[in-house]
Amino acid sequence: MKSPALGKGLEALLGSIDKNSVKTEDKKAEINAEIAYIPLSDIIPNPEQPRKEFDEQSLQELAMSIKENGVIVPITVNKHGGKYMIIAGERRFRASKQAGLKEIPAYIRVVTEQQSMQMALIENIQREDLNAMEIALSMKALCEQTGLSHQELGNKLGKSRSNVANYIRLLNLPAEIQLSIRADELSMGHARALIALEDEKQQIELVRKIIKDGLSVREVESAVKKLKEAEVKTKTNQKKQLPQLHNEFVTAMTERLQTPITVKRSQRGKGTITIAFKNDKEFERIVSLLKNK
Repeated sequence: MKSPALGKGLEALLGSIDKNSVKTEDKKAEINAEIAYIPLSDIIPNPEQPRKEFDEQSLQELAMSIKENGVIVPITVNKHGGKYMIIAGERRFRASKQAGLKEIPAYIRVVTEQQSMQMALIENIQREDLNAMEIALSMKALCEQTGLSHQELGNKLGKSRSNVANYIRLLNLPAEIQLSIRADELSMGHARALIALEDEKQQIELVRKIIKDGLSVREVESAVKKLKEAEVKTKTNQKKQLPQLHNEFVTAMTERLQTPITVKRSQRGKGTITIAFKNDKEFERIVSLLKNK
C-alpha cells in the first residue's frame, strides 16, 4: 500500500523498478543504492550543507505542494550510524516536516564519508538558487577536504579553473562585501571586478556606490580600472622620489612577503613602512615570515 503522500511521478518510478537491478542490504559487499520510505525522525541534515538559511515563504509554498502532490523527487541520503544523513534534498526534507509527513521517499546511497561530502557539495554547487558566497564556501570546502585542485574541481563541475579560482577568491573580500553578495545586492560580475582592487577601503567605498547608484558591471570595471591606474601612477611617483636603497628594500620585501610594501619618506629622511594584509590568516603568515629571518 503506497503512502498517502506519494506523488504520481514517484509512484510510476517505484512501480517500474526491477528489484533484481537494485542492490540491497542482503548483499552488503555489493550495495550501491536502494529506494525506500524513511521516517523523517531517522533523517539528519548534512553539516556540509552550504545553505544555512532557507526562505520561509518558499518552504511554506513547497510544503503546500508536497501536501497536495507528495514528494515527487526522492531525497538522497547516506547511512550514518543508526540514522540517514542527507546528501541532497534538505529543502524537501524540511518542507515535508512542515507538511506533516511522517516519512519521505529516499535514494539510500552506501558511500564513504568523503564520497558523501563530495556528492553533497557538488550537488549544492550545481544548484541554481545558491548565491555566489555559498558556492564559494562549497568550492573551498571541497578542495580542502578532498584535495582536489581548482582544475580538477572545475572538470567535475564543467567549469574552468579560473572560474573556480574567482569564486574562492570572493572569500578574501571584506565581510561587508561578502554580506552584500549573500544578500544579492552584488552580482558575481560586480564581485569579480572588485577582486582586482587591493585596497579594502577602496573596495568598500565602491560597493556602497554600486548599491546606492545601481552601477552596472561594466561601470564597476571602468571604475576599478581608473583606481588601479591612479594607484600605479602614485606608486611610480613614490618610487621615483625614493633613494635606491629604499626601492631595493621595497622590491626585496614585497618578493619575500608576497604582499604589497609601501615606503613613504620625507625630504628629511623621516618616513613609514606599510605592510598590507587582507585578513588575520595572512597577517599570521607575514608575522611568521618576519620572525623566521
